Amino acid sequence: MLPQEIIRKKRDGAALSGDDILNFVHGLTDGSFSEGQVAAFAMAIFLNGMSKPEAVALTQAMRDSGDVLEWNEITRPITDKHSTGGVGDNVSLMLAPIVAACGAAVPMISGRGLGHTGGTLDKMDSIPGYRTAPSNAQFRKAVREAGCAIIGQTGNLAPADKRFYAIRDVTATVESIPLITASILSKKLAAGLQSLVLDVKAGNGAFMADPDSARRLALSLVEVATGAGLPTRALITDMDQPLASAAGNALEVANAVDFLTGSHRDGRLFTVTLDLAAEMLVSSALVETIEDARIKAQDALTSGAAAEVFQRMVAELGGPADFVEKARAYLPEATVRHSVTAGQDGWITQCRTRDVGLLVVELGGGRRRPEDTIDHAVGLSDLVPIATRVARGDRLATVHARTQEEAEAAAARLVDCYTISQEEPDSIPPVLDRIG
Repeated sequence: MLPQEIIRKKRDGAALSGDDILNFVHGLTDGSFSEGQVAAFAMAIFLNGMSKPEAVALTQAMRDSGDVLEWNEITRPITDKHSTGGVGDNVSLMLAPIVAACGAAVPMISGRGLGHTGGTLDKMDSIPGYRTAPSNAQFRKAVREAGCAIIGQTGNLAPADKRFYAIRDVTATVESIPLITASILSKKLAAGLQSLVLDVKAGNGAFMADPDSARRLALSLVEVATGAGLPTRALITDMDQPLASAAGNALEVANAVDFLTGSHRDGRLFTVTLDLAAEMLVSSALVETIEDARIKAQDALTSGAAAEVFQRMVAELGGPADFVEKARAYLPEATVRHSVTAGQDGWITQCRTRDVGLLVVELGGGRRRPEDTIDHAVGLSDLVPIATRVARGDRLATVHARTQEEAEAAAARLVDCYTISQEEPDSIPPVLDRIG
C-alpha cells in the first residue's frame, strides 16, 4: 500500500491491519517512507490513537525490524528497567549496577533525550571513550564481565524505532500512549529480557502530566508487554520537580557517581532508585519480598559493590579504568557558573519542571533538531527541592553555561520556574502507585 494511503486510513480514524503496520515499519527501516510521511503518520496516531491489537502489532513489528538477542551463555536472570522520561532522572546510572551487584544481568538499551527530558545515552556520552553504540559482541562481553551495560540501539536492534524516535522528538508527537508503548517495548523485547520494570512518570515535568494518564500508560505498557510474553511491573513516580539535584548530562553523571560512592544522595532519588531495584530483584526471583529486596539493594550500595560494577561497565565499554575515583577530572565542565538566588523568604511550593528541562535544552544540553550536537557540560546543579525553606538570597540552583549572557538569561528564567509561598506545602511521596 502507498504510504499516503496508510496515513489517510489512520488520519480518518480507521483501524490499521497487520499488513498496514508491517508496511509502515518496513518503510521506516529501509527509508522508503520520507521524514514528512513518518511525521504525518505519527501525528495521525497521536490524534486518533491505536487499539490494543494495533499497539501490539506495531510493537512486535518494530521488535522484528532487526536482531532479537538471546543470552544463552549467561546464567543470571536477565532484567531491565525503563523510564518514560523526566528532568534530573539519572536513575538508570545507579540502578543497573545496583541490580547487577545483587546477582542479575542488566542489558540496558536506552535512548537519547526526547523533548524537554534528558536521555540516558546523552549522559553516558559525557564519559570520555565510553561507547554507547558498541558491537553486539562488545555489548555481550560487557554484560557478561560487568553484569550490566548501558548502551543505545546497536546497528540492527529495533532499527525502525531508532528512526521513529528521532522524528517524534522534533514533531510534537512524543506524548502518545501507543507510540510510547511501542517505542519502549520494541527495544526491550529485542533485548531478550526475562522481566522488565517500568518507571512511569506523572507530573508537570512528565509526558503524562496527571496520574490518571500515567496510569493508563503504565497499564498499556504492562498489558502489551505481558501479551508479548514479557512479565512486566510498573511504578508510577512523581515528576512535579526534578528528581535529582542536577539536570544536564555531565552534571547528572557526576551526581550518579556521588550517589554510588555515598558522598551525596538526593532523598527522593534514593527512594525511587531503591524501590525500582527492589521490583527488579523480586521480578527476577532473586529475592522473595520487596522489603528484603530493598535491604539487599541498599547493601550493594553501602558495601561499594554497585560502584565497582559501574566502574567495570565503564571500562568494558571503553571509558577510563579509574572513572569513579576521578569522575570530575574526566567530565567536561562549562565555562561559566552562575548562582540563582531566591528573591524572597518562604517555602518552595511549586516547580515548573518541564520549563526547567527546556532550559537545559536551550543552554545546549538537548536537541532542537535530530542532527543537533549536544554540549554535555551545560545544565543546572544544586537544584533545591520543593518543601525547602529559603531566605532571600539563598541559592536555588547553579547554572552551567557557555557564556555569561546565556547563564544570566537562564538564571532569570529559572527563578520564574519556582513558586515561593509563606505556607509549608504538603509532602508528595516520590512513588505514587504500583501496577502489575
